Amino acid sequence: MNSSSVLAYYELSWAILSTIGLANVFFGITVVGIVGFSPVALVPITVSAACAIANGMCYYAFYTDYPIVNTAVASAFADFTWLIQEAGLSFYSYAILTKILQNTSRIVFLSLFWVLITAVSSLRIAILVIRARYILNGSKDAQALNTITSLHIGYFTTIALVECLNAVFLLRKFHWARWSALNVSLFSYLMRSTEIRLAMLAVVGITRAVTYSFQTTAQSAITISSQLDRFVYTLECIFPVMML
Repeated sequence: MNSSSVLAYYELSWAILSTIGLANVFFGITVVGIVGFSPVALVPITVSAACAIANGMCYYAFYTDYPIVNTAVASAFADFTWLIQEAGLSFYSYAILTKILQNTSRIVFLSLFWVLITAVSSLRIAILVIRARYILNGSKDAQALNTITSLHIGYFTTIALVECLNAVFLLRKFHWARWSALNVSLFSYLMRSTEIRLAMLAVVGITRAVTYSFQTTAQSAITISSQLDRFVYTLECIFPVMML
């Protein structure tokens, strides 16, 4: 890319998304300072920090004029932190479920959860490696782009499956607790709020799996489907606020 054609950082959406992540980190730290630290509170802070770093690295890798090796390293770092951001959201429910599940249901949940998380991580690492090779080879391998797109579809679909798994176990537990508790209204509230949050995460994963399949250029929102994908990803960046 010619240096004269490099857009200023805040002329692109990646800067805004990175700033959203950074703001969420500060919000999270503020909430922790007020109500105290818990493992659940660590999830939105961690994924928001990853969001801030990933989008900043995306700008460095794809919208600036740096040597190819620097670009490949930045791209790999962006993919790794995107993994932390996108898969990390699932650990919010995980942190809750590991505290309340017991016996067989706990074993089943942990087994299924870690199988799916391993699949998600493997798909993202594959994307990382193939994209880095694509950049190092001069960004001319169209087949590599097709492979990356296919891997993204599997990646987002698997994330949606993780959220569906979390939803099944969490809502099942809340439903049982609702009927055995004296304060039924409290558990009704918890169920409704959990249903909304988990449903949103599942929809994000499914929608991104669909919209990403229509991507024609890497990291660019120039078609309706890619702009929709960017919109859904923006919601994903904002989502940690709901966890605080």
